[in-house]
Amino acid sequence: MATGKDGTKIIVRRDGGSGEAGHHGGAWKVAYADFVTAMMAFFLLMWLLNATTEAQRKGLAEYFSPSVTRTPGASGNGIEEGVRHAIEKDLPDSENAAQFEELAQQVQDVLTGTGGESQQMTNLLKHVVTRMTDEGLVIELSDLTDAPLFAPDSTAAEPVLVQLAPIIARALGHTRNRIAISGHVRAYPETLVNSPVWPLSEGRAHTVRQLLEGAGLDQRRMHRVSGYADRKNRSGNPMDPSNNRIEVILLR
Repeated sequence: MATGKDGTKIIVRRDGGSGEAGHHGGAWKVAYADFVTAMMAFFLLMWLLNATTEAQRKGLAEYFSPSVTRTPGASGNGIEEGVRHAIEKDLPDSENAAQFEELAQQVQDVLTGTGGESQQMTNLLKHVVTRMTDEGLVIELSDLTDAPLFAPDSTAAEPVLVQLAPIIARALGHTRNRIAISGHVRAYPETLVNSPVWPLSEGRAHTVRQLLEGAGLDQRRMHRVSGYADRKNRSGNPMDPSNNRIEVILLR
């Protein structure tokens, strides 16, 4: 204790505790802020899981995956080549289109080249016409005036179709693409109570499927078999026999 000049007593207190006690007052605030941040992140994650689709979640996972980080010094727009290819592989592009065009040309060459083996083979291939469409390579098998592919009003194959099937199967055997088969028939008079166009077109398509599979074509490649009745006529006359045809499609 000391006494001032005016007689006032001055008391000096010395605390013997550690000098670190003054810092404890702010430490809990930092810990609380970390806790609140963690909770916000948790609830945000829960909301994302509930508000996004499976495809969106997969995209988010791929975005944050280390495999898509950009290598320092790499060229490009920041997306790794592997990721870009993964995105583009399911999209049609000029390269895939060119590859299919080449593949289709090989099938056409096989069918065209086969015709030179004999006159009989040449006559058989008169039933075959090929064309390219957005769906793929269409191999059209159609009736000729004096040589129908099926017995009249029936799904039973005529000998000419039985002989054609191994040729088509051999040409398609050089590919791995899926195959679709569609049947088409001419129209029948509207006076018929029960028109056979639907079951007849589908039944004939299945007959061709069975012949191709019997000739060695892998049945697992068959994607679909359809009957279109008389809804897609090739001739302006719906009842023209030339509308009777089968389309074997090598899909893109």
